[in-house]
Amino acid sequence: MKNNYEVRYACSPKETKELTTEGLRKEFLIQNLMEADTINMVYTHFDRYIVGGATPVKTSLKLTTIDPLKSDYFLERREIGIINVGGSGSVTVNGKKYDLNYKEALYIGKENKDVVFSSNSAEKPAKFYLNSTSAHKVYPTKKISQADAEIVELGSMETANARTIRKLIVNSLVETCQVQMGMTELKPGSVWNTMPAHVHDRRMEVYFYLEVPEDQAVCHFMGQPQETRHIWMANNEAVISPPWSIHSGSGTSNYTFIWGMAGENLDYGDMDHCKIQDLK
Repeated sequence: MKNNYEVRYACSPKETKELTTEGLRKEFLIQNLMEADTINMVYTHFDRYIVGGATPVKTSLKLTTIDPLKSDYFLERREIGIINVGGSGSVTVNGKKYDLNYKEALYIGKENKDVVFSSNSAEKPAKFYLNSTSAHKVYPTKKISQADAEIVELGSMETANARTIRKLIVNSLVETCQVQMGMTELKPGSVWNTMPAHVHDRRMEVYFYLEVPEDQAVCHFMGQPQETRHIWMANNEAVISPPWSIHSGSGTSNYTFIWGMAGENLDYGDMDHCKIQDLK
């Protein structure tokens, strides 16, 4: 079993607009999260958010602490949201097993010492996508199925952004300190997500793209509204979005993405909208 991590520091808008394509990808793009029998994580100094992937194939994987946390165990001062993007599996929390099928979610509160990831089948392993934030209060562990999700339909075929938003780990469904997670599914024929774009200076965000066909890609847009940049992304890749940045994308086919957020405001609707004609 491997438990790998990388630390990334926060970048200001001034620094970001000077980055090359390679520099932009190095700072914000997260690749290779889902490796067999490995937990891979990126610790970003934007709201001290941790993005990770756990893929148990031949063995179960235990979530252990990493040096930047300076803690005895991973969730000593943190909470975590988990969404399964692979085959059926389970997460065992302090001895209690939670079965997670494709696109089902689990919230685990702080002070849970033992978290173990398992797959039901090595031929079709579970792939657990992880988002973790600092936490100040203990909240109960809770599973959220697709049937439990809050569903919002947005966009239209005429503007190529017809999409279904499934809110999974949000404060109207689950008590959390900071972390919020959900999933947006683009309908066939639609390619634009989060357009018109927005920023929210009270929260940072991470996008994880999935269900991107092997021969297709998503162009993710970021940066200040008047100083945008783009990153080309493939399936099962994530991208960090600072509080000052838009976070939008357009694919060469329809796709799905998971959004995760952290910051000082749990209000999902707290957004500063950007007019399309004002983007540069």
